[in-house]
Amino acid sequence: MYGDPATIRKILTELGDTWAVVGLSSNRDRAAYGVARVLQRYGKRIVPVHPKAETVHGEQGYPSLEAIPFKVDVVDVFVNSGLAGDVADQAVRIGADAVWFQLDVIDEAAYRRTRDAGLEMVMDRCPAIEIPVLG
Repeated sequence: MYGDPATIRKILTELGDTWAVVGLSSNRDRAAYGVARVLQRYGKRIVPVHPKAETVHGEQGYPSLEAIPFKVDVVDVFVNSGLAGDVADQAVRIGADAVWFQLDVIDEAAYRRTRDAGLEMVMDRCPAIEIPVLG
């Protein structure tokens, strides 16, 4: 359900290439840092979203999703499950096409709200693991 292969494929190949990565900072030890680099290698534009609004991998950061002054296609969420639902709700408000909750990030109520709002959604998966196997 959360990681339907058809939905994963659609998000990675059809929904656009601008990915807001929530929780991405310049900390090289965090998973978000490496995953964002993989997304870039596969042609995605990453947009760091972190309270520090740091530039990461050459891309300007923003303190929140609402502060991004252009269209975001996918919101990739690297915050804990307790905070992730609010990020999903923000993704709906900014008009994103999809929300992707990283490994171990699960909020079933947020999943239902996001899907009911018409967005695609994946939970408990990593795009850096999924994108290379698409071929």
